[in-house]
Amino acid sequence: MTNRIIAAGYIKFPCVFTVSRLDMKPCARWFFRFFAAMKKAMLQMHAAVFLWGFTGVLGRAITLHSTMLVWWRLLITAISLWVLYLAQGKSRRINPKAGLQIALIGTILALHWVCFYASIKLANVTIALTCLSTTALLASLIEPLILKKPFDRVEIFLGLFAVAGIIIIYYNHLQFSVGIIVGLAAAVFTVLVSVLNKKIVDTYQPEQITLYQLSGGFVGLTVLLPLFQTFFGENFVAPAGWDWLWLFLLSWVCTILTFFLYIRALKKISAFTANLVLTLEPVYGIILAFILYHENREVSRWFYVGFALISVAVVVHTRRLLKRS
Repeated sequence: MTNRIIAAGYIKFPCVFTVSRLDMKPCARWFFRFFAAMKKAMLQMHAAVFLWGFTGVLGRAITLHSTMLVWWRLLITAISLWVLYLAQGKSRRINPKAGLQIALIGTILALHWVCFYASIKLANVTIALTCLSTTALLASLIEPLILKKPFDRVEIFLGLFAVAGIIIIYYNHLQFSVGIIVGLAAAVFTVLVSVLNKKIVDTYQPEQITLYQLSGGFVGLTVLLPLFQTFFGENFVAPAGWDWLWLFLLSWVCTILTFFLYIRALKKISAFTANLVLTLEPVYGIILAFILYHENREVSRWFYVGFALISVAVVVHTRRLLKRS
């Protein structure tokens, strides 16, 4: 909004200098439009994050094993996006080398989803989302290795703080031990996707990246299906009954709709604000799990101690990012 005003020949506050005399009507109109746009953008961002948190709830509701759940989700989403983008004329070709790179990142994304839903099946939504909440701290440890940047000692300390929280949760919920390990693997995979996406995000449009990543993820997971069948005994299974409804909700509402809400919100708010709101995803998901599945009865008081340690580390990490920005 501000950029359009400047481009039209006005400065930031048109109520003061649009004409030679003070006129409060343009000022009031400008502020009303500006804050209305910001309010709408924040609502869009929170809606997207809330729906991402809801994916865990749907994952528990769907009876398919994690691999087949993700395979069907990717199939429905990829087909829907191709139809949508072809109808809108947004399906632009990219060179084969870049397409392969994006597809490989999509395969890592598919593995992240497989691990995330496996964590839910092996433990519960609360445990899976708690493991996923360590993503930002894991990124501060993994990103320097991949991008060859110097390590930050404070971030390493915060990462260890979060690890302490995970250890407390792990040793007081040994019945969920495998789910916790798989959940942490999901967090590592999503960090890898984030770091690798940084190398291509300035080269291609978000629509292109999403379309080819999800399509590549579907192809990559299809290639890996024999391995999952051999080592984990997950045979090809078609959805039945209510699973179809939950899968379409997961694909259309929690994947495609959230993408459009997120992209539109980013046009109005800063990337830092977006990342700040994203930290609420586990909170939304855990609250939903407590309400819908009563998972608060499945965890002990030590879970809250461990979760508090992770939350403190995430909050301090976020404040440091705020100071840098």
